[in-house]
Amino acid sequence: MANISDNTLQGFLDALASGESTPGGGGAAALTGSQAAALLSMVLNFTVGRKKYAAVEEEMQAILARTEELRAELLGLIDRDAEAFGVVVATYSMPKETGEEKAARTAALQAGMKGAAAVPFAVAEKSLELMRLAEPVGAKGNPTVVSDAATSLYLALGAFNSGLINVEINLKYIKDDEFNAEWAAKVADLRAAAADAYTTAAAACSATLGVNV
Repeated sequence: MANISDNTLQGFLDALASGESTPGGGGAAALTGSQAAALLSMVLNFTVGRKKYAAVEEEMQAILARTEELRAELLGLIDRDAEAFGVVVATYSMPKETGEEKAARTAALQAGMKGAAAVPFAVAEKSLELMRLAEPVGAKGNPTVVSDAATSLYLALGAFNSGLINVEINLKYIKDDEFNAEWAAKVADLRAAAADAYTTAAAACSATLGVNV
């Protein structure tokens, strides 16, 4: 079976709009994050190798290497999200005639939901990193394309929030108080970090562009 991430854009959108469960919100979040990474890479590719930006060449090259890694990693999370959801769906076909079967089915379902929460959390983490990278790119990148860095920031925030709502909906159905408390704290920490990163990056882009981001 072909990976969802190998689909054409039209094919992906058709699949997203269909009556199938995957791709869904998690996959859409991952794709959005990958687009955010691609836009930062574009700004960087308009910056590196140009004499005007020689003073920041090394820094911009390093950021470009990372945005390209993130672009690929987020694209791969489209398939991982579908696979994780597939594990959850598979548990519904498990037998539940005996007490032992019911217990095994419940345990498998709970484990599957924990795995399904981990993938969109990874999307959110990588999207947060993109928001952080948007700050130096917005401040030091080629100003003629910094509006694209601002667009990347908006997309990264969307991917971040979309990833976390998919984490939180899974936590709602996980019957493990210790796990839920740990992950609720992780989500809260990530949200606080994203608020700071977004504000800082938006200010950097605004200063370069002369318009509010």
